[in-house]
Amino acid sequence: MDRIVIIGPESTGKSTLSQGLAGHYSEPWVPEYAREYLAMLDRPYAFEDLLAIARGQIQLEDSLAKKAGKLLFCDTDLHVIHVWSTHKFGRTHPWITQKIKERQYDLYLLTDIDIPWQDDPLREHPDPEMRSYFMRLYEKVLVSTGVPWVKISGNPGQRLRAGIAAIENSNRH
Repeated sequence: MDRIVIIGPESTGKSTLSQGLAGHYSEPWVPEYAREYLAMLDRPYAFEDLLAIARGQIQLEDSLAKKAGKLLFCDTDLHVIHVWSTHKFGRTHPWITQKIKERQYDLYLLTDIDIPWQDDPLREHPDPEMRSYFMRLYEKVLVSTGVPWVKISGNPGQRLRAGIAAIENSNRH
């Protein structure tokens, strides 16, 4: 089974693309556990919360992988937690860093910042300069993984078609 990660800055259509691809292929998608975790938190998140989020994300992913046939669509991975942790706290928990090295993915789809920002109480950086900053960070992260990746741009329909094309062109399933 191939694991395909949809990754990118905030408010770039990751969940929409993940759901769309999962529907197209009739395969499961792994939601972003951080949204559920942070929605239940009655305080600002702390460094230690990122470890709990990472563990929850992996548990959710591994659970849904059991239901997958050929493909599993992951609406984020631990690289996102690493980027946020480094940005906000200047460090990443060693457990997260170790799991990033251990876990294998087959394709990354990087969602572009070319769609309008959608306000959400869980999002932190609507400033266009910060969106560009995070976009550059994710590009650097993906290059460092050595895993194939494709930048996905355009409206939701164009993004879905581009995602399908990237998967079909990967010849992995």
